[in-house]
Formats: sequence, C-alpha cells, structure tokens
Amino acid sequence: MEDNSSCSSVVTGLSQVSFLQRTLERLSSTQCLKVNTEEAATVAVIALQRYLSEQTQGQQPDSYSYDVTVTDGVWRAKCYVHPGLNHLVHTNILRTGTDISITQCSFVYNERRLRHGYICIEKLRCGVERSALLPAINDVNSLPMLVKHGMERSVELQSNVPLQVSRKHYLSLWHNEDPEGDIWTSGSHSSDTVLDVSKITLLSSLESCFRNTWKPLPLLVKIIHKSRLRYYGKFGLKIDYPYQAYFEVADQSGTMSLVLWNELCPEFYQRLSVGTVLYIQNYTLKQSYSNRSHPQMDHHRMKTFNSVEICLNPRNPTSIITVLSPKSVLPQWGLPEVSYQFITRSELDKLSNNSGCDVIGLVTFVGRVERVKSKGNKGPEKFWTHRWIHAVDGTSDRPFILEVFSSSQPEVFSHICPMTYLVCTQMRVCQVEGSLPYLTSSCETETFITGYHKGQPYVSDPRVKSFIQWTKTLKDNVVLQKTAVGGHYCYPRPPLKFTQSMADSSAHVPLVAAADLKKELETLQYREHKKVAIQGQIASVRYMKNPKTTESGGTDEKEVPDVSTDVCEQAEPDAHNHPSTAEQILVASLTAETTSARGRKRKILTRKAKQSSLNRCSVSVKRRLKDTEEGQQQEEEESDSGSEDAQDVECGRQLQNQNSDIISWESSSWPKQRQEMSEHLCQGGLYRDSVSRRFTFDQKNVLLQRSNLQPTRWTPELSSDTIPPVVFPGYYQVTILGINKQIAVDAAYFPVVSSDEPRAVGLPQDPHGNTMLSCLSSGFLSPLSDTANHSESTLPQPEEVLGTASELEDTHVVCILDLCHLGGDEVEVLINKVYRVTEVSLD
Repeated sequence: MEDNSSCSSVVTGLSQVSFLQRTLERLSSTQCLKVNTEEAATVAVIALQRYLSEQTQGQQPDSYSYDVTVTDGVWRAKCYVHPGLNHLVHTNILRTGTDISITQCSFVYNERRLRHGYICIEKLRCGVERSALLPAINDVNSLPMLVKHGMERSVELQSNVPLQVSRKHYLSLWHNEDPEGDIWTSGSHSSDTVLDVSKITLLSSLESCFRNTWKPLPLLVKIIHKSRLRYYGKFGLKIDYPYQAYFEVADQSGTMSLVLWNELCPEFYQRLSVGTVLYIQNYTLKQSYSNRSHPQMDHHRMKTFNSVEICLNPRNPTSIITVLSPKSVLPQWGLPEVSYQFITRSELDKLSNNSGCDVIGLVTFVGRVERVKSKGNKGPEKFWTHRWIHAVDGTSDRPFILEVFSSSQPEVFSHICPMTYLVCTQMRVCQVEGSLPYLTSSCETETFITGYHKGQPYVSDPRVKSFIQWTKTLKDNVVLQKTAVGGHYCYPRPPLKFTQSMADSSAHVPLVAAADLKKELETLQYREHKKVAIQGQIASVRYMKNPKTTESGGTDEKEVPDVSTDVCEQAEPDAHNHPSTAEQILVASLTAETTSARGRKRKILTRKAKQSSLNRCSVSVKRRLKDTEEGQQQEEEESDSGSEDAQDVECGRQLQNQNSDIISWESSSWPKQRQEMSEHLCQGGLYRDSVSRRFTFDQKNVLLQRSNLQPTRWTPELSSDTIPPVVFPGYYQVTILGINKQIAVDAAYFPVVSSDEPRAVGLPQDPHGNTMLSCLSSGFLSPLSDTANHSESTLPQPEEVLGTASELEDTHVVCILDLCHLGGDEVEVLINKVYRVTEVSLD
C-alpha cells in the first residue's frame, strides 16, 4: 500500500451521479485515492461480515477480518475494512444502519486470481447514530453491486464469500457458534425411501468392530441430544469449513456419540433435530474424545457406549446420511422415545450442584446480550455470548434464574422476550452460597420459545402439559406489570466475605492493580462483560438525580475523526490535555473515548491530577455533607464559572441539568490526594442501556433490538422509533482511589430500591442501617418497596445516606466492579459490592 504522498485527490466538479461509481473510476487510474473532506459523500452501512484473517508476516495470531457493504443509494459495494480500522468494529462504532464518509481508499488486486479485486477502506468518518440515507431506499437488495470493469465475475465470487478468497465462508459477527450465511441448509429434506433394515448393525456391536478392517453395516438411529456448533478454525489449517457438532444417537441396544465433521455441518446441522431418525452409511469409528462434555442421560435408562464414537466425514470415506420423514419410521424398528427430565421451580432448591435438568417457564425478564472472553483459548480470540432470563412456572413465588448461552439457534436466542413460553433442555444446576440456585447452559442445551414448540418431542411430556394448564389461569395485564427487558444484571451476588486464593490466580473475581484496570477499560470490546476487584479507598461520592430528558433522539452527530492507517499521517493528540467531548446520554458522566489519528489503540478518557485547573468539576450549587463531632451537617456552596463549566466537559463529568443541586461528600484528604495522583479515569455513569425497562407488546421490536447485539445486516424492520425515557430515582457516582494513591476511577452505584426489579431476585435482603457503606456493601436500600403487593416502604433520602459517608474516611476497601462496553463511547463501570478489608481473607 502506498503512503499518502502518492495518493490522488478527487477532482472538484465530478459528476454527482454516484459517489461509489465515481470513486471506483478514479481508482482505475491510481492505487490510492484520498477524498477531500468537502467532497466525502455519505454512504450507508448495510452489512458487516467477519471471517478469520489470512495469516501474514507480523500479524497477531488472534485476528479477524471484516468486509463492509455500503450503498450511496444508487450502487452497493462490498469493501474490505483495513485492519487498522478493526477497533471501530470491536467497539461498535462502525456498525450497520449508520452513515459513514469514506475519506481514503485503495483498490487491491488479488494476486492469485485473475480479474478479481476489491476496494479497501483505509480512512473514514462515522456520522449520525442512525442513517439518514437508508429510509429513502425502497429495496436495498435490488441495488446493483458495483464492480470494476472487466471483473464482472467478481460479483458472483463476492456475493456470499469473503473478499479474501482463501476463506470460503463468514462467521457470525460477534461469536463463532451460530450458523452464518446461505451455506447453511435449513429445512427437513427428509426421505420417504423404503429401507431394507434387515442389513443394519446395532450400536452395541460397534465397540467390537473398532480397529477391525471390515466395513461396518449401516446404522438406523434416533437423535436424542444435539450439541451446539464448534468452530475450530485457526491459522494454517487447510480446512475450508472447520466445524464439528456432536449428537447422541440411540437404537434399541443403547446410546453412542456421533460427530458431524466439516462440510457436512453446513449441509446437515440445521436439518438434524432431537427426535430425527437417520439411516447412516459409510461412517467411521474412532476412540472417544475423553475431554469433551457429555449430556446427562441417566433418565433415558439405556446403556451408554462411551469407548468409541461414530464419525461422519465429507470424504475418505464420504458418509451417506439419509434423514427419514416421521411417517416413514416404523414402530417395529424399536427405536426409543426421547425422554426429558423437566423440573419445577419448587423442586430446584433440592437438587445438587451440577445436576442436569430441563425447564419450562413463562418469561418475565430478559437481560441484554453480553459477551465474555473465552479463557485459555490458544487459537484466535473467542467470545461466548449469553443473557440472563427469569421464568416462572406457578409452583413458587420465585422465578427460575437462567444463564442462557448461545446454542447455535440465533433465530430463537435473539427473540426471547417476556410473555413467551421458554423451554431450555440440558441445563446445569449452580448452587452458590449466599444466593438462590440458578441454572446455566451446557454444550448440549437447546432453547425453544413460542412459535418453535410445534413438533418437538417434549410437547407430550406431563410436566409441559401441566405448565400449559397453569398459564391458562393467568391474565396478561397482570403478568405484564412484572416484566422487564435489558439493563445491567449480574448474578450471583458476590459472597459475604471476599476471598483471594494465593494458589489460584485465575479467581472468579481477580484482584487487579489500578493500572491494570485502565488496561481492562481500554481493551474492552462491544458488550464484553468483566468482573474485577480493586483495592483502595473511596475518595468522594456524588448523588446524581434523574434528568428530565434521558434519551437521545437518534439524530445527534457522533462523528469520529478520520482514522488513519498511516502512522506518519498525523501526530497523536495528548489524551490527558485534550480529551474528546462527552455525548450527553442519560447522564453524561461518561465521556467519549479519544480516537487517535493513528487509530491503532483506543484510549480511556483521563485527566492529569497535577493540573489544578482540571481538579474540580463545576456545578451550579454543590452541597457537601460532612458529619461534625456534634453530628450536625455543614453546607457549603461553590459558585459557578464558565471556565469551570468547560473543565466539566473536559473531565467527562458534565451534568445534564446544570441548575440542579448536587449532593456530595468527599474525604478530607481528597483535595490533596488528587493533586498528587497521576491519573483519574473519568468513567462511571449510568446509561440508558444500564437500566431495565417494562416490557410492552407495542414496543417489543425496539426493546428486543436494544437488548440484542448489533445485527450483521440492516433490514427495514430495524425500527428507528425511540422508546420512552427510562424512569429511575438516581444513582451515586463514586470515586475510588487506588491503594497506592496514583490512579483514581469513577464508578456508578445504582442501588436496588424495589423488590419488583429483576436485580432484587435472589438478593440477600437482610436489614441494614442505610449508611453509605452498608448500602454499597449490600447493593440495596432497606427495606425494599413492593409495589406488586402495595407495600411501600419509606426509603432514606440521598441526603440521609450521604450524611453517614464520613465512615468511609480513609477506610481500606475492596470494590467489586462490573465492566461492560455498551458500544460507541459508552463504557459502563458499576459497583457490585464493597468490602472492608476486615471482610477479606486469604486462602
């Protein structure tokens, strides 16, 4: 790629027929094209697709590449995203449904294929939150695909495969478990062929066949369990479709594992369901893989053959798989019925840890989809996606608490919502001290919601029928009052005593240094959730009232500076002295990240503590409540000034309503400490996506859209409607000073105030004195109100809570923080629990 000195500029006055067409024409005479700012036309992002990168010298071994499809309203063009811009995808700044301006691009020829090439986007600007161009296009898919003259065959090549043609298919945008693209065959395609079952072998005979040279006879089996997909692609692997899926199959003699390999996964995975009967020829046997997970199958009461597994391969030999239609399956074949082990909520507390079970319930709460990074993964970077769900079945006043991971069923996972009947199979019981038991997914878990139950074997289960009868006694308007969607949710609660194991550095909540916390914040990706612990002291607390306007209208400009892939293009700005201005969303106390001209590294907004002009955030009226020896409270007013208000913006703590009172407390040593510390991570706000909302059928689509991950493709169904402002009483912004007093971080504390909140379920609610420390330790204000039962408690006012904050003075604490990247410049830092050091122990 040439440097900028060889880039040609677009000539003023070119035809305005089509920006994309004009750009491609200019690229015919130059390798690199630099578009003047005033001429950079807007294009809309309609698709963003991910795949494993081609390995090049010096490239990191955990890299993925991205293709972006854009339109100017006349043409569509699939372009390659330069790796230097990948961070814009990782943080969901470059995303579908928005407008961008391409300010620099090049044309890349494929050196291994004749007449094939593509546009590479090297620099761009991201524009408004929602596209102004897309609503005017009737049918995006009807627009012609732009291609360089003489390369017309590229359209066919580029339609469903990556631009880097060594890769044959796309991955799901945010994780690797879901089928993605048209290569995945759906539908039954079952056969009514009359089979000769006189020449088959039973599973019980296969163990003796292992290592024999004779060809085994065909198998006639029924699927009784299905696992999620496993993608095992990595650099240097010469397999086009590196997938694997496990099934447990059974005949009259017992059960055995069956493995579907590689190209057979796109062809058969979505066609094979629990209850499907298969006639299999040309299979192979191999010794079972001992480290894989297995479903719990004791309830089937069948013999399990664990020493070998059946392998279905696309070649050597080419397996022949016949999927039989249900009407062609004969009773005399003796195939077993699929069995389940449904439990009720009233039975859950009695089950032992890690027990397997199936559940059915009416969904009352669905959390936002979050991602967690896979630990110990030696290959490319890998994320798991999951969401928290509450479901009731009428047998208890407590719901099932379900941690549901993606199960290679994207059409189900993304449509789980309140008021739907949810079935989850092969869940695992998690018994945690101090919290209610919850259920988590296994590799063999499948999920089904209303609209997907028809034909499933469990519909005739007595427990399912009993549940359906119970739901007929319910009234929708009553249940709707107890529903919620989205928002911050983390379960189970931390234990009463924080324990750091000296022998196990991979603790569930790692204790990190303040400098490491900064790195964690900088490297978080979109919807990635992490839980960390930090030790230090609480330097200040401010109560932030709920502003009148809490929603962005969706048309505010959120422009990202030109992101360059040329390190010589422009000097990097000082992140400390020139931080970017915060966007006011909900309460604008979290600010936009500084996106450098290089675009190589995302920076968390910080400020130099030694610069006294940045050490104070201005407010119109500030009241600091300090306990005196006589127990009285002293009020102090500070005047407002224009210069201080500008500093507010810089340090990322600008208020939505500058005329409101701000109630605050700060340690007596904080003014001196903030002068001496080196850095203040000005994070710690509450965003609109931090707070759950009541579910309504009228707003179903937009609520689901907000709680799901950003989609790979834009469709007109992605509503641009805004949802009403969320109502909440307010939150506390807490400044935590690290133990070595060099780095401070702002975090939000959002206490539970009502038993109706999803976060209240399973929360230990032992009464406490509503001191600042007891509230931070417990996570709620005592006692919780219960609007469902018309029980209103008198909760303490913020002035009362902050009036007790003097007990935080110079107190050594450990703070459990929940970190989550909500997309764009929104990084959520919430306090989960605070421990005095006296409540910390070492193993």
